[in-house]
Amino acid sequence: MAREFKVKRTIDEINERIEKGEVVVLTAEEFSSLVKEVGPVKAAKEVDVVTTGTFSPMCSSGVFLNFGHSVPTIKAYKVWLNGVPAYGGIAAVDIYLGATELREDDPLNKVFPGQFLYGGGHVIHDLVAGKKIHLKALGYGTHCYPRKSLEKEITIHDLKDAILCNPRNAYQNYNVAINLSDKILYTYMGVLKPNIGNANYATAGCLSPLLKDPYLKTIGIGTRIFLGGAQGYVVWAGTQFKTDVKRTEKGAPLQPGATLMVMGNLKEMSPEWLVGVSITGYGASLAVGIGIPIPILNEQVAEWAGLSDEELFAPIVDFSYDYPNGIHRNYGIVSYAELKSGKINILGKEVPTHPVSSLYKARKIAEILKDWIKTGKMRLTEPVAGLNGVELFPFR
Repeated sequence: MAREFKVKRTIDEINERIEKGEVVVLTAEEFSSLVKEVGPVKAAKEVDVVTTGTFSPMCSSGVFLNFGHSVPTIKAYKVWLNGVPAYGGIAAVDIYLGATELREDDPLNKVFPGQFLYGGGHVIHDLVAGKKIHLKALGYGTHCYPRKSLEKEITIHDLKDAILCNPRNAYQNYNVAINLSDKILYTYMGVLKPNIGNANYATAGCLSPLLKDPYLKTIGIGTRIFLGGAQGYVVWAGTQFKTDVKRTEKGAPLQPGATLMVMGNLKEMSPEWLVGVSITGYGASLAVGIGIPIPILNEQVAEWAGLSDEELFAPIVDFSYDYPNGIHRNYGIVSYAELKSGKINILGKEVPTHPVSSLYKARKIAEILKDWIKTGKMRLTEPVAGLNGVELFPFR
């Protein structure tokens, strides 16, 4: 039997309130405090939308670029942007540049093998910042595309199309990384000191988008979001997507779970919210800013969106042996409140914690998204379908 909700709200009703300037919007932190004070039913009656935010390295990111036809024309099969290889096996002048692709002649790699200063994420950041990029392309020559080489300086304004398309972003929860070995480790989760010298974690806790809707009942294909400083969309389930994870009684995932594929117009985005990063001993990546509005359709959504850092947990994983070998030993779970306190207890030892994502920027994204909605710059959208067959709550 379907649950009968005391509060029922539709996307159309929320958008009408946005148009009239009457919409009530709180950030996820503000809403968690409200739910703790008055409960989910009353909070659902008072608030229309909850905004979230995250800003963190998201390696599974990249851009589709079309650099326009030359005279004579070229079918580019090998392409470099500032020395970083891009994939040319799409069409004549369509390419895809991945955030973790590395510059082949990186000067740091010559001095310290395996270390890189510059990669795809940095090219994307430089493009968004309006900087000149050196394009080099090779063609094999055909009757319709006779040119065999092309080199020129370009900016984002010279590109016919520039589309951010990230296959796996906004991970729903993630591991707390530790190192049980006696040697220092260099990982995508940062530097891990030996003998559990530190513990690194990756999400913004109660601000993190998919922790606010743990069953993805309001987020689906077509959901409009904050992406890289502009408005973008959820276009599919992200790679490695899963919902069959261990959960708390309130539904919060205790393991890495769902992910999103997101897309938007790179030409509208900001270098503040797409930042190339170099991770020691790992390589290049792209820090991406994402914020998702959660429509408070009923008190169940309010209960989920109101989960606090004390009610959200992450698993502790050893990156020295267990993670690279696919072993799933349990070293405990820890709340985001504990992680944000700066220290946790692991195997009887007090261990300092460090976030690899930015709580400051996550808060800023949630505030920007709140302002967009309150001032009518952004309306909510009804997803056309749930992610990987997830049944959405009714929007009408």
